[in-house]
Amino acid sequence: MEWISGVAGALLLAVVLSSILRTLVVPRGLYSGLVFRLWRTLRRLLRLTCPRGGYENIDRAQTWLAPLMLIGMLASWLGGALLAFGLLLYAVSPLSWSNAFREAGSSMFTLGFASGNRLELSVLDFVAAATGPVVIALQIAYLPTLYAAYNRRELEVTLLQSRAGEPSWGPEILARQWLVDTETALPELYRSWERLASDMGESHSTYPILLTFRSPRAHRSWLVGLIAVMDAAAMQLALAPRSAPPEARLVLRAGFSALRDIARALRIPFDADPRPDAALQLTLVEFDAAVAMLEAAGFRSERTVEEAWPQFRGWRINYETIAYELCRRCDAVPALWTGPRDFAASPVPPRRPADRRPGEGRPELPPAKG
Repeated sequence: MEWISGVAGALLLAVVLSSILRTLVVPRGLYSGLVFRLWRTLRRLLRLTCPRGGYENIDRAQTWLAPLMLIGMLASWLGGALLAFGLLLYAVSPLSWSNAFREAGSSMFTLGFASGNRLELSVLDFVAAATGPVVIALQIAYLPTLYAAYNRRELEVTLLQSRAGEPSWGPEILARQWLVDTETALPELYRSWERLASDMGESHSTYPILLTFRSPRAHRSWLVGLIAVMDAAAMQLALAPRSAPPEARLVLRAGFSALRDIARALRIPFDADPRPDAALQLTLVEFDAAVAMLEAAGFRSERTVEEAWPQFRGWRINYETIAYELCRRCDAVPALWTGPRDFAASPVPPRRPADRRPGEGRPELPPAKG
């Protein structure tokens, strides 16, 4: 029994330390089964609190996912280490089960009310005493990094609101710019999101818990915003290749590279070299309706819908599957062109503020159709 307890304790301690190093220390997207199982469990439990609610109730419940994840990770690591040291102490000493776990807890949390005089116990006590404070210190140091990345992300998401509405939608970005004659601002938008996409690809794959941090408002989402900017760039390149800025290609490549980095960290399967003529979940009918809206806003297409569709499809095939799966896992706002969710919800079109001045004589945008 002591031999089994010792092996189990050593294996459990190795699993806990591996999860800590993968999550908090190693600067690359390494998979931690403990953290992702905790994510799935907490997400499902929070979903149970709003079985009949719409998206707003889902969003309100999932807001608690990030803080519960942080507390749950710390509790899981400390609880796993306590169990591991308790098993090891029981294996190398004549202590009973209760006394072994009592001594493990006393050592880990540096309480010092239980101790032994034997060499084996002293060594394990010292290791356990170092483990508790180190894990807590790493978790505390982890928070500023998370919130710095979160603030960088949410700044650009908030700035996108006036260009794409809430929730964001790619055709809406183009339509609004042409409606108010600000299309020359698109290159700067693409540059900003190219840099942000690269930032998110690095930070969200290294620290996947950032995926659980939701925007301050229910209809904002970093993921939906990124998809919208990429769709806008893909549509502009497909419909008006001669006048489209080169930044459109750059933001597309940065965007789907970032999504692929996150997918690798989460072990989401994807085709790294999809065929340009592969089928999309987005349909030609939806694309045609979006083009009609753009033309009503003053956008001048250089290609017909039939000519532009293969070009648009060739860009979108690089990121649609990953984007839809991430939107599903993150319970993102069900915006247009972002795929299905695990809860019943109809696609939400962007809200449109009254940004047209009286007497301008420009056309209103027609209703968005997804």
